[in-house]
Amino acid sequence: MDLAGLGILPLILISCIFIFSLWNMISTKQKLPPGPIPLPLIGNLLQIMRGEMVASLMKMWEQYGSIFTLYFGPKPVIVLCGYQTVKEALVDHAEEFGARGNLPVMDMCIQGYGLGFANGEIWKQMRTFTLKTLKNFGMGKKSIEEKIQEETQFMLDEMRKLKEKPIDPTMILMKAVSNILCSILFGNRFEYNEKPFNKLLNILEETLHHLSNTLGQLYNILPKLMNCIPGPHKKIFSLTDELLAVIEENVKVHQDTLDQNAPRDFIDCFLIKMQQEKQNPNTEFNMKNLLATAHSLFIGGTETISTTLRHGLLILLTYPEIQAKLHDEIDRVIGQNRLPNMDDKINMPYMAAVIHEIQRFADITPMSVPHSVTKDTHFKGYYLCKGTTIYTLLCTVLRDPSQFSTPYKFNPNHFLDENGMFKKNEASMVFSAGKRSCLGESLARMELFLFLTSILQNFTLTSKIQYTESDVTPKMTGIFKFPINYQLSFVPR
Repeated sequence: MDLAGLGILPLILISCIFIFSLWNMISTKQKLPPGPIPLPLIGNLLQIMRGEMVASLMKMWEQYGSIFTLYFGPKPVIVLCGYQTVKEALVDHAEEFGARGNLPVMDMCIQGYGLGFANGEIWKQMRTFTLKTLKNFGMGKKSIEEKIQEETQFMLDEMRKLKEKPIDPTMILMKAVSNILCSILFGNRFEYNEKPFNKLLNILEETLHHLSNTLGQLYNILPKLMNCIPGPHKKIFSLTDELLAVIEENVKVHQDTLDQNAPRDFIDCFLIKMQQEKQNPNTEFNMKNLLATAHSLFIGGTETISTTLRHGLLILLTYPEIQAKLHDEIDRVIGQNRLPNMDDKINMPYMAAVIHEIQRFADITPMSVPHSVTKDTHFKGYYLCKGTTIYTLLCTVLRDPSQFSTPYKFNPNHFLDENGMFKKNEASMVFSAGKRSCLGESLARMELFLFLTSILQNFTLTSKIQYTESDVTPKMTGIFKFPINYQLSFVPR
């Protein structure tokens, strides 16, 4: 080794000591929770296993407890784990933890507009309007129930056409669920074989793939660096533009045919509100917020429910005894001569328990979406500055052994009392909690009940492959959990 090399070593050592001292001083001053020591520029990247963000955070939960600090690049992120800690933040301190945190990929795509990734006045106005409009169009009411029942018939017809041929159910389920959102947003459903409809769903699938792969995760950890590096992660932005362009085309058609006195759907209502607010200098009702809000509703309302149903069908294949009990309950309460409706749910405690357990066990979005604190906050003995990003690790809530007797096994008894009646569990935070909880929860619950009950009323689910408990365990794909690829046959009952 030459003298120049020998001179560099002390410099590196001094730099490391300085960085560690600076990190320790900042952590102590801010009274941040404990966590692994970060490195310059990359933070705790080396502590995150490649493509396994959630698994890495789960290990840190075991090591550091229910609250710890992680560095995404130079910025600290606070991770909250377990039911009690997450509840204390999102419910007991809802106001302080009520802002949306940074998610660089979506921030680049949506730029702070719309509903899912907005803050301040934009979020307040969009959420209030969206809730009111969805309720007016029947969310949680009979009118939307009838839309779901109608779509169920189209879905069942597609399943009958298969003549018991084994099939991957992904696209049938996606099309059925997506059509409910299309009816609400655009005022019409699509035929399952329509090319524009299939293109729309392919864009959605590809977007989620790029969001959840390793490069997509790296973008959220080191956005400035990844923004300078070419690669497939950049496809997320062009795909988002494609989806927004499809929505914009629908908006233009609505503008040409708009009747101010007879709104047909969500887009019509938004356009009317834009006209009403034209003279208001503080309004947030503009085209960018319309496109971004529709984008959030379409993605959030399609993928989560269809993926939950995919998990559910695989679980029922794996546990035929559970499927048989559901068949018995359906035959006893509904029979074969009419459609299921939401009034049936109160008389079907086992179905309710199975659906809740499917959602808990599937754990589709284990990291949820980041929050941030709205003001300087003291929480569990630590000091969190305004704007600090907060990750509520919902998978640790849904797997909390203090709340679920067999947290890593599928067990409908988690939601049944000693008399076999349905019981709620507040730790079942599949829609998150607090001010940022999912506003489509009632619609989602309605869809899950009506779709799954109707499928089981008409079919027995079978497969030539014998699936195991290992097969049914959700597989982590980036930041989402999906079931394994599988095929099943819909055998008429």
